[in-house]
Amino acid sequence: MSEFVLSRSVEALQPSGIRRFFNLAAGMEGVISLGVGEPDFVTPWHVREACIQSLEKGFTAYTANAGLPALRKEITKYLNNRFSVSYNPETEVVVTVGASQAIDIAFRAILNPGDEVIVIEPSFVSYAPVVELAGGVAVRVQALGENEFKVTPEQLEEAITERTKAILLCTPNNPTGTMLNKQELEAIAVLVKKHHLIVVADEIYAELSYDEEYHSFANIEGMYEHTVLISGFSKGFAMTGWRLGFVAAPAYFIEPMLKIHQYTLMCAPTMSQYAALEALQTGNRDVIEMKKSYHKRRNFIVSSLNSIGMECHLPGGAFYAFPSIKSTGMTSEQFAERLLMEQKVAVVPGGVFGESGEGYIRCSYATSMNQLIEAMKRIEAFVHQHCK
Repeated sequence: MSEFVLSRSVEALQPSGIRRFFNLAAGMEGVISLGVGEPDFVTPWHVREACIQSLEKGFTAYTANAGLPALRKEITKYLNNRFSVSYNPETEVVVTVGASQAIDIAFRAILNPGDEVIVIEPSFVSYAPVVELAGGVAVRVQALGENEFKVTPEQLEEAITERTKAILLCTPNNPTGTMLNKQELEAIAVLVKKHHLIVVADEIYAELSYDEEYHSFANIEGMYEHTVLISGFSKGFAMTGWRLGFVAAPAYFIEPMLKIHQYTLMCAPTMSQYAALEALQTGNRDVIEMKKSYHKRRNFIVSSLNSIGMECHLPGGAFYAFPSIKSTGMTSEQFAERLLMEQKVAVVPGGVFGESGEGYIRCSYATSMNQLIEAMKRIEAFVHQHCK
């Protein structure tokens, strides 16, 4: 069927650089994976039980397009209690199939062809493609390692043009773990207000902040009306496979997003919504315990990497370390592939996350401490063998 002309925008997309290394590792025995951005915790039993009970009760029909009313109400309570941001559960929240779908419908709702979106790199690999699939232009701004991968207001100001519509902001960041504090968010807010921009705030890692209080961008003074808040249950609640997220925003953003959601997916899975309802109502202790474990692992892996000679800043959140591999003289892809083949440790090359990620690797510490200890031994042996 080669005579058919397929979508040029899709043909231009590059496959995910993360998946290639997962596929390589999948066929090898004895591999320790520091590559997967997924909690190693099983979803707590009481959350799984709530899903089972919903099935036993026969709750298998569609929900409202925007999600179960009870869940939307609980989401708004959670956002208000946890981050001091207030939304109307009837008109300002949509339950989505993961945070990824929320990001997708957000950009499809706000972008016209040619509108520019500032994507701060290193960034999650799907951000720029999602912007481009929505007809926008991804303008990449490089946050630099010497500034702990924090973008500066000057960098953003320089990138803003008359076509700039939005900024995609992820804090804590994937892949660097960098978290912006309140003062840094306020500096971005000044630009947002000055240029009348929209901020699509991916706050999926908000529960995993370690050293400072987390501040939602929507809570920054004057930013509620500019912000599309994206979050979900995958990371902080250990519910990746449930594929459940949400978007909260003023009604003028939510209305067009709900239209797209209605026509493409109808609603998020019913049983996942009942599980999420349970997670919000009774799962706070689970989140705290998982966070404590990640905090301990973060301190261990960052200390170990620095002692090996792989310079690594202390990430403020998420569950990623982003150490430099420049001392080896390899590219990040060469380092990751050789580390996998020679020492059976899987990491993700930093270059797949953007130009400023080159010379670094992403190591997820969402794995057991025993696995981390062994992985650090193998990485140390590899680095000492290849360091210039």
